[in-house]
Amino acid sequence: MPSSTVENYLKAILHLQGEGRGSTTVGEIARELEVTPGTVTIMMRHLKERGLVAYEPRRGLSLKPRGVVEAMKVVRRHRLIELFLVEAMGLDWSEVHEEAEILEHVISDRLLDRIDEMLGNPTHDPHGDPIPDRRGIVAKDRAVPLGEADAGRYRVVRVSDGDSALLGWLNEKGLRIGEEIDLSHPDRAAGVLEVSRSGGKRLRLGAEAAGQVFVEAMG
Repeated sequence: MPSSTVENYLKAILHLQGEGRGSTTVGEIARELEVTPGTVTIMMRHLKERGLVAYEPRRGLSLKPRGVVEAMKVVRRHRLIELFLVEAMGLDWSEVHEEAEILEHVISDRLLDRIDEMLGNPTHDPHGDPIPDRRGIVAKDRAVPLGEADAGRYRVVRVSDGDSALLGWLNEKGLRIGEEIDLSHPDRAAGVLEVSRSGGKRLRLGAEAAGQVFVEAMG
């Protein structure tokens, strides 16, 4: 089993190369993990020797197939742990990301399988992110950030789990995954979006918050 440090690097690369480019750089990884570029370079050489990354100095780098498999295992553990902490332990969705960051490195595969079974083999975590299956395959969605959506009716399918303060605020407002909302005439110039909810309730979001709420158009 890879060390927690290696797992963090693999997960970071997977996240960065998944933003539509298929590759990332030493500098981007350094910023993501808050370490020096020199530290990243040393680790990339190590991961290359293990056959986990395709890396050449001063060029873009990416995970090799084996690296993707290992990274997806970490993502699977993280998201199942988050769901377990919410469903079984009663934690708020704004509290579980940091806890899962720790537990994802220490939980055994046997215990993870038991958690998966106990939760009914779920497909998504509390924030709407898809949980990779045992083969590392993850479902794709057609969600777009609310901040980029045109006027229309949408379903909330995912919320970024990186900002606990935003998650706490959304929880206070009662916004839930699966909720249907109406977006009419978004005023992006003013940096504020307003959506209509069931019961005539309205919710105003700033541009940054709207960029972290992902929606799918209703047919």
